[in-house]
Order: sequence, then C-alpha cells, then structure tokens
Amino acid sequence: MSDEYPQVDRDRVPRHVGLIMDGNGRWAQARGLHRTQGHAAGEAALFDVVDGALDLGVGWLTAYTFSTENWKRSEEEVQFLLHFNVEVLQRRRNSLHDKGVRIRFIGDRDDARVHQGLRDEFAAAEEMTKDNKTLELVLAFNYGGRAEIARAVRSLAEQVAAGSVDPAALTEADVASHLAIGDMPDADVLIRSSGEHRVSNFLMWQAAYAELVVSPLMWPDFNRNVFADCIAEYQGRDRRFGAAG
Repeated sequence: MSDEYPQVDRDRVPRHVGLIMDGNGRWAQARGLHRTQGHAAGEAALFDVVDGALDLGVGWLTAYTFSTENWKRSEEEVQFLLHFNVEVLQRRRNSLHDKGVRIRFIGDRDDARVHQGLRDEFAAAEEMTKDNKTLELVLAFNYGGRAEIARAVRSLAEQVAAGSVDPAALTEADVASHLAIGDMPDADVLIRSSGEHRVSNFLMWQAAYAELVVSPLMWPDFNRNVFADCIAEYQGRDRRFGAAG
C-alpha cells in the first residue's frame, strides 16, 4: 500500500466526502484573468482530487459542480459552464471508466435551461460506468439540497395520495430512499475551498452530521495532497453525533 499520504490513517478513511469547489472566479480575477479561466483551471484540481480519493480508498465523492443559484451569474459565465461540463465529460469519462469510477449525477437535468447535449453526455457517462465499483463519483449539477428534499417529499405525497403509503408510518429512511440517489450514504465530511464557512444548500439531508473542513486555498490551487490534509483534519475531530463528550 502506498505511503504517499502519511498524515492519513487509512483505517479511518471517510466513506463519503462532499466537495464544495469554491473560488474559481476569484482565483482568475486575482490573476487578471476572466472568471471562466478559473473554472477551466479548476478542472485539473477536481480530477487530481479524484485520483487522491482513489488512492485513499474513499467510496463516495460528491462534487458541487453547478448549483441552482448559479443561474444568477452572468449569461456569459452560465453558458460557459454549461458547455464546459459537456467538454469535461467528453475528455474525462474514458479515463474514469478505466479506473473503475462510476459517474452519477444529482440535480434537475430536466430543467429547460439544461440543453439536450449536456443531458446526453450525462446519460452516456452514467451508462458507460454503471457497473464500476472502485469509486462513486457524484456530480451535483443544477443541484440544490432543499429542492432535492422537496422532490422526495412530493414523491412520497403522491404515494400517500394513492393509498400505497401510510403517512403515520413514514420514517427518515423512507425520505432518504426517495432522494436523488436512494443508496447514497450520509456524508462524513464536507470540504470547502476558498475559506468560506457555508454549506450553500449542498447535501442538506445527507450532511446532517458531516464535519466541515475549510481550506483557505481557492479551488484551482487544490490537489490530492491538500485533499489528504483535509481528510487528516477530519480524522482528528471528535464526532459525537449528539452524545455528550
């Protein structure tokens, strides 16, 4: 086994890590570049972190690639991000497939603002990698945690109205099973770049007890070694899940 990350206890690697990849635009502006160039630079950081997650044996990695709030950005930046996601999938899916990574998506892909070409790329990546088991890479695109919970509640409400579900018997497990990926485990840790201390509507259900680890680095400056440092920080936390210390 590689000793590339001596700071990490490999017997306590988190099962599910969430990534809030913040700071691309500010990274670019600080260098006199257009904001879109920061997003392009962030691609290398994400896939270096994916390799780090594979090295460490992380089972699930969920990356916040485009939020429901990101539509408020300039038309130029939004259109860049939509087409950039197509290009990223085309460039990366074969390599990820060869590494045994399963690619999955959460978010509203049926939104009319999401063009058909991007939907097709989502479907192609999912189909190609559906039997892979090394790492579940979940890309949260046009995603909002509250919207995900609302969709789960609507689905359950439809079953109650149809008489197939007793509302008095509903449990948290029932809600969880109706989320975008019903078998997604709870997030153990959320890692956020750029020094911001917010969860920004990300994995609102799954991250109920996740540890938040914040790095001051802008996302394009992230890499697998910084990721390993964040995992080591998480491992140093005392997770009590509401119990007394």
